[in-house]
Amino acid sequence: MENARLLNELQDRTRDLQESLEYQTATSDVLKVISRSTFDLEPVLQNLAETAVRICAADGGVVNLLHPDGLYRMAAATGASAEYRELMARTAIAPGRGSLVGRTALEGRVVHIPDVQADPEFTFGEGPRVGGFRTILGVPLLREDKPIGVFVVVRYRMEPFTEKQLALFRTFADQAVIAMENARLLTETREALEQQTATAEVLGVINASPGHLMPVFDAMLEKAVRLCEAQFGFFLRYQNGKYAFAAGRGLKPEFAAYMTRMDQPTPNEANVRVVEGVPFVHYADIINDDAYRSGAPFRRAITDLGGARTGMAVAMRKDGELLGTFSMFRYEVRPFTDKQIALLQNFAAQAVIAMENARLLTETREALEQQTATAEVLRVINSSPGDLAPVFDTILDQATRLCDAAFGVVWTFDRAAKRYRPGRVHQVPTALAEFLKGNYRAPPSGVLNVLGDASFLHVLDEAESAGYRTGAS
Repeated sequence: MENARLLNELQDRTRDLQESLEYQTATSDVLKVISRSTFDLEPVLQNLAETAVRICAADGGVVNLLHPDGLYRMAAATGASAEYRELMARTAIAPGRGSLVGRTALEGRVVHIPDVQADPEFTFGEGPRVGGFRTILGVPLLREDKPIGVFVVVRYRMEPFTEKQLALFRTFADQAVIAMENARLLTETREALEQQTATAEVLGVINASPGHLMPVFDAMLEKAVRLCEAQFGFFLRYQNGKYAFAAGRGLKPEFAAYMTRMDQPTPNEANVRVVEGVPFVHYADIINDDAYRSGAPFRRAITDLGGARTGMAVAMRKDGELLGTFSMFRYEVRPFTDKQIALLQNFAAQAVIAMENARLLTETREALEQQTATAEVLRVINSSPGDLAPVFDTILDQATRLCDAAFGVVWTFDRAAKRYRPGRVHQVPTALAEFLKGNYRAPPSGVLNVLGDASFLHVLDEAESAGYRTGAS
């Protein structure tokens, strides 16, 4: 009898040692997987689920992670039927007492249900029916005492888990949190490095393209679309109370044609709010806002032609003055993160720097060109005393070029005939030049206005039949 007792104790101790060794080996294997999978969380969670099911003598396991919308979705599964996996893949679970995942997330502690059929609060009836489980165990994955996921193991038979198995399962849950934290920190570090690199590259483009905005806009759009996981984006310039398309990337052909053929995109609600002073506007689902439902043309074009569902517009301002907006869009409903919004705001600030540099360089270049033109006219005046033709020709040539005009005319007053005549012309269309050769009984309307109180007259949209649209005298 004593020998039998000692033999039984030895067998029990041997079994405990074997279990302990098996548990330690499983834990070591999981830690190895964690160390190897720095960025890729999926293989770690899959390995944890498989190991937990095997060590805890369970029939299946599922890891559910918390998403930004506050719902829990399946991230890894093992031992479950294809039908059950399909069910969980399309199911998002909110915290609540009706399901194991919801109850574990709600209470933030281990939840053990020995028999789901005997639990009156368990209302997730489709789960047991499709999954076929009876006994279930859920452990919260906690970060700073807040659930970020739920680890579940199940048995098809009604057999409660032991305290030892429950303790081991907690260990696996802790390891899952370690893996998730590693992945999160490494991802944040990588994203920060990518954003810093992108910022440096954009600044390099700004330095290499003084006065030229298109290379800067193109570089920003390429990096913003990639880092913000968007499908397309564009810049709008804001001048004189109007928006105008400046640059885009990833636009569908129909939407690109719509944007480029418009002198002024119809301001949508987002851009109006930006004009009113908000730093950015973010729409999680564009088709659910009032502007889309009311049929606003630009908002409709963004969705119907561009395919956007989620979008945001960031203001570009200099000393409080709005210069334009920088917008990003996604085809699916998936809000941008705070870090992505901050990145777009950083790019918008760099775009303002580029625009201000371009403005200053343009003003400096124009001032220099005007000074040079003035000096050239004075030189002709000094070299042609008494001869007005070369002076007028030089003035017309310089003024037409610097004012980016199509052509110009110098009118002279014939005192004897008391009428105005075109003294000199520059690049005037042939048909108009023939017309101007006729005798005038009265000066042109523009000249009459200048003879009055006005120092100059600027007319927009002159008679199109005359071959020109905009003129000044």
